[in-house]
Amino acid sequence: MTVDESVLKNWFEELPIEKYQELVTSNDPETVENAPPNRIVGSPSLQLSVSCGPILRLLATLENNTNNYRGTILLVTSVNDERIASTNPDEPPQINYVAGPRLKNDAIGLSDDFSNGEFEVIKIYEEDGQIFWRFKIELLLKNYEQKVKYSINNEFNENFQFYIPSIDQSMNTMSYSCNGFSLGTDTKNFKGSLWLDVLRQHSKLPYHVMLGGGDQVYADSIKLECEPFKNWLENRHSSSTSHYTEEVAEAYGKFYLNLYLRWFGKGYWQGAAGKTIQSNFPNALAQIPSINIWDDHDIIDGFGSYKNKTMAHEMFKGVGSSAFKYYMLFQHHTPPGEDLSSEPQWVIGEKGSYIDKNSLSSYCRLGKSIAFIGFDCRIERTKYKVNSKKTYEILLNRMQKEVTNSNGDIKHFYVMLGVPIAYPRLVWVEAIMSSKLLAPLKYLAQKGYIAKGLVNEFDGAIELLDDLNDHWCAVGHKHERNNLMAEFFAFSAKNNVRITILSGDVHLCCIGRFKSNISRLHVNHEKHHNLNEQILNESDKDPNLIFNLISSAMTNAAPPDGMATLLNKRNKIHHFRHLRYVDEDMVPIFYNDTNGEPRDNVTFLNKRNYSDLIPVENIPQLAESLSNDSVERVYPGPSKDLRKVGNLKQEYDSSGLNVSYPIQKGSLLTRLHVEVDSVKPESETYEYQLYIPSLSK
Repeated sequence: MTVDESVLKNWFEELPIEKYQELVTSNDPETVENAPPNRIVGSPSLQLSVSCGPILRLLATLENNTNNYRGTILLVTSVNDERIASTNPDEPPQINYVAGPRLKNDAIGLSDDFSNGEFEVIKIYEEDGQIFWRFKIELLLKNYEQKVKYSINNEFNENFQFYIPSIDQSMNTMSYSCNGFSLGTDTKNFKGSLWLDVLRQHSKLPYHVMLGGGDQVYADSIKLECEPFKNWLENRHSSSTSHYTEEVAEAYGKFYLNLYLRWFGKGYWQGAAGKTIQSNFPNALAQIPSINIWDDHDIIDGFGSYKNKTMAHEMFKGVGSSAFKYYMLFQHHTPPGEDLSSEPQWVIGEKGSYIDKNSLSSYCRLGKSIAFIGFDCRIERTKYKVNSKKTYEILLNRMQKEVTNSNGDIKHFYVMLGVPIAYPRLVWVEAIMSSKLLAPLKYLAQKGYIAKGLVNEFDGAIELLDDLNDHWCAVGHKHERNNLMAEFFAFSAKNNVRITILSGDVHLCCIGRFKSNISRLHVNHEKHHNLNEQILNESDKDPNLIFNLISSAMTNAAPPDGMATLLNKRNKIHHFRHLRYVDEDMVPIFYNDTNGEPRDNVTFLNKRNYSDLIPVENIPQLAESLSNDSVERVYPGPSKDLRKVGNLKQEYDSSGLNVSYPIQKGSLLTRLHVEVDSVKPESETYEYQLYIPSLSK
């Protein structure tokens, strides 16, 4: 197969950000009655009606001491599009690819470093006139970073491309969650799109992978659009009984199928109070491979955290089963009934409580020195449990196996938990909302006499209680949470690997932190002060230093200022009792607002955002300085104010809250990209940064 010369000619062209900007500017959802039509893809004689896709998925790199790279591409085509000539629906589409160097200085000649081929395809599923095709990506890592361009039925375009790291490179990672609106959100003031900024950043320094931390789709509209479920909710407190029949299952399936086709396929969503078009979300799915976990909104708000009487009802359990099917299809390219044991990505836990499946966590090596594991914290969840002890044992054993097999190459381990594990305690709010004293008010609200929206329609509890019950520090989960963190501390110390936890869910951005603190355990004040100062100054040697990077929401509305203020007031230093030398706090980082003005609340910022983690070796302006003997230390804060040690006016903070971290080999630069103004379609962001050191002996 010869390489298309026109593809090589435009090989080093940048992404068309102006075109992506125009999509945001011109997309006014208020003028759109329905989702945009399917896209016609392919050369004139090979046209396809594409309902959804292409969606890239990353599976593995560097398996079994090889230089392999594995992934898949999902393409959903429709057989019922009158705009194209009738074709054989069983004729598979074709994806060809060309791989070559990302940078000009890595190219020897116009075609010497380019390879090409075809991705193998199979038909994995068909439903309601929609055919699901899965393409197998199998490539080899080289000694330079590669760009891979692909065509669908001979059509190349600017969205059909992705990047893979070199053999000795770790991946640039983007992390996000809460990619949708709550059902009652008025969307008219959200003219911007953070997906535009993702592509803008991607054009500067490519993301090799994006990690979905849950709520990649908001399925709460099942309460409005699915008649059997809607009728059950309206009549569940009367004498009427509902059963999960084949007809109900079909209606549930039709809802989730169409929800994904609209959102993942066109970026279109509609709720009770508005609609939105995020056209650059599908564009990002086509050029940044994904690894995802799920959370409640991928099913329905609060799934797993309601009372057992509600969760165990066959109509509610059916929602979970149906959501799981389409979550696997669209987010993991995996059809019903496929043998999961044959795919090394999966870490299979115990059977679910309300979904009749085993929990499915995901492992992936993100290049040379970084590993990732995403915990499934939803399938086994109940009000009093996130996962079983056996499942945690399986997960930790997999982490240990991968680190051992890497022969010391893995230096960082990303652990994705949908809900933050380092976060202010709100147990007192949980206690108030659970109080029996509120029973009369809840009864009146449930009957619709007062305060519509005070209670949820599922079990009559206070509406926000399911969110609080989801938290790791809720009464039902706190012991489990402490045991898990103790395991993480032990894992880091044993393996000399830095763990970083990635979370979302809470619709604002912040960074939780665990770190050693010897000072309060020693009698000799001067001695213990010096020891603690040494730990803070040598953070790269602290195995208990674990950051919880909390980035959300990508799309959803942020909570009001009052919530951020409440969290800040509840922000305290917690002494981790399972390991007496560890403290938990929140990192001060938001010294300036996105407009540059000083802030009083420096730990919580309630604006839409996403995050990324970049190995410092991948950043040209930093990589050149890593060979120097001197180590630069930088305080967390706005990127436009690097807060170097020499420029910081305040004295040493004895509480240890204000800590600088080194820029050295093995460090990660993590950035929170926070939206400046949600009304402006320019979708500009303001950056806050933190350097995460690798763990030194």
